[in-house]
Amino acid sequence: MIQPDVYSAFENWIDYLIENNTMPEDTRALCLNLYEEGDDMYSMQIVAANRYSDTDGDWPCDETWSSGEDVFTISIANEEEKDRQRAYDIFTEIISAYVRDGKYGSLLTSYLALAMGYVDGELEIIYKA
Repeated sequence: MIQPDVYSAFENWIDYLIENNTMPEDTRALCLNLYEEGDDMYSMQIVAANRYSDTDGDWPCDETWSSGEDVFTISIANEEEKDRQRAYDIFTEIISAYVRDGKYGSLLTSYLALAMGYVDGELEIIYKA
């Protein structure tokens, strides 16, 4: 279950990014890059790409916009399981809830795809048009 304060912080972060940035017109898909920061800390970055491909997992490399160093960070220090998968599961819960209930949830699914994954791993498609 998502902790309300974590979801609220995520909601504030993503709403701020969307309200204060304009996605380039040629944006075709969004990717949520996940990073392992160390000390049970994990972060998420948003990247917009000008293409999407079912067969080429490198499509997020065709970046048209990025949140850059403005990332959303969570700690799993208080979780029973302290590994990448647990952090991934938390991010999945958060983004799923936001897509369903968040102020700009429909915007995130207005592109060809919304994907998420660790930058050194495979992507999972969260939404596909």
